[in-house]
Amino acid sequence: MTELVKMTAIDKHFPGVHALKSVHFNLVAGEVHALMGENGAGKSTLMKILSGIYQPDGGTLEVMGKQVTIDGPQEAQALGIGIIHQELALMNDLTVAQNMFIGREPRRTFGMFTDEAQMNKDAAAIFNHMKVDIAPDTEVGTLTVARQQLVEIAKALSYNASVLIMDEPTSALNDTEVAHLFTIIDELKSKGVGIIYITHKMDEVKRIADRVTVMRDGAYIDTLPAAETPMATVIQLMVGRELADVHRAEGAGTSEEVLRVTGLNRGRAVRDVNFSLNKGEILGFAGLMGAGRTEVARAIFGADPIDSGEIQIHGKKVKIDQPKDAVGHGIAYLSEDRKHFGLVTGMSVRDNVTMASWDRFRSKLGFMRDNDLRTVAREYVAKLKVKTPSIEQETRLLSGGNQQKVVIAKWLLRDCDILIFDEPTRGIDVGAKAEIYRLLESLAAEGKAIIVISSELPEILRLSHRVVVMCEGRITGELDGKTTTQEEIMTLATKRQASAA
Repeated sequence: MTELVKMTAIDKHFPGVHALKSVHFNLVAGEVHALMGENGAGKSTLMKILSGIYQPDGGTLEVMGKQVTIDGPQEAQALGIGIIHQELALMNDLTVAQNMFIGREPRRTFGMFTDEAQMNKDAAAIFNHMKVDIAPDTEVGTLTVARQQLVEIAKALSYNASVLIMDEPTSALNDTEVAHLFTIIDELKSKGVGIIYITHKMDEVKRIADRVTVMRDGAYIDTLPAAETPMATVIQLMVGRELADVHRAEGAGTSEEVLRVTGLNRGRAVRDVNFSLNKGEILGFAGLMGAGRTEVARAIFGADPIDSGEIQIHGKKVKIDQPKDAVGHGIAYLSEDRKHFGLVTGMSVRDNVTMASWDRFRSKLGFMRDNDLRTVAREYVAKLKVKTPSIEQETRLLSGGNQQKVVIAKWLLRDCDILIFDEPTRGIDVGAKAEIYRLLESLAAEGKAIIVISSELPEILRLSHRVVVMCEGRITGELDGKTTTQEEIMTLATKRQASAA
């Protein structure tokens, strides 16, 4: 088989971090090679070197048997290497098609003008092939995170690359979209395209991967045949330890009602939503993409205006017009899009952890108590096991999973009574997921009232005392988290669509 990529003894340093330690990796034509490891293992860094974003400090890189130096993304694309980043890299003010073909737009009138019609036609052809309904002339900023993820995938496919890097491509997709993506991957394999697939989802590895390479703490661990290797073995190699079996949520919260939402409406996104949340309870919100789960959370938090409805906290009606009001009433919201709504990535870990609580760290003269800020930031970084060389490290330099932990730390420090977690483990590896699950359960045991919105049904079943299911903006049912099944949830998640069919 033709060897498309060979990386030998790749080394990379960042300030205070030895990110890659003599890493080896290769890819052959027509295979899906899964690259796995915990957050911070070095997977994304290795792929950013292959795609020209970073330059290695040591080692060699060969493409199609020739040693190369890739000085930038355009050189990588010229070599037939495309990448779908875990963190979205789209320009919100441009259309879908403009994002896909930026820098290589089709031209008309002797090259004087961009041929928008041809560009939209080319983009539409790719979406038709993906079986995805996205209008090419739609402004990207109006799309949900999940649909922006699909645009990233389409953009990478538009290069007709011989090497395609997919970094957590299904993190925001529903089951139907994932199935479509896998069909596309199968077709690409049959055409000799080599695919490097970074994921934390074991079922995906079993479904599509031919080989698995495991990294840990910036080092190469092993390469194994996917079909013949138990996923428990892969997990042990990733984390260096065995993980306990997943169990259903224990306890059932208390009978003390903390939050009640009545008749909540916001256009067609949220329609007559009613539910309650008790002290010490984890309430799961399930549904397909576009069901309205995130929209409900944003409405409660004051991030989006509502048309009508009532919110009660501890039995008293409250008015929430903006997030500041929600925080004042003891509500915290962990957004599904941590990059844009959860973090200031150019600021330090310390500042991101403490920013929601700065008012508590001012002296009587109005000055910040810096020593106290550093102390509490170190405490929460240790509590959540955030991998960072220092609390002064810029948050943008952390892995996606560790960035997510920083957002969680921010709201835990604020000590809110009602915590809304929207896709809390998106892009987080299996080891970190287990830590997050234990953390949420401990918070519930302490009496926190928690809402968990998740597209992963095993996660919903793992955490929830009760499960609220939504479809097309409406709640279609409520289930007992201890006894319900994925089949029951999916039936309710498609109930409105099926009745309308």
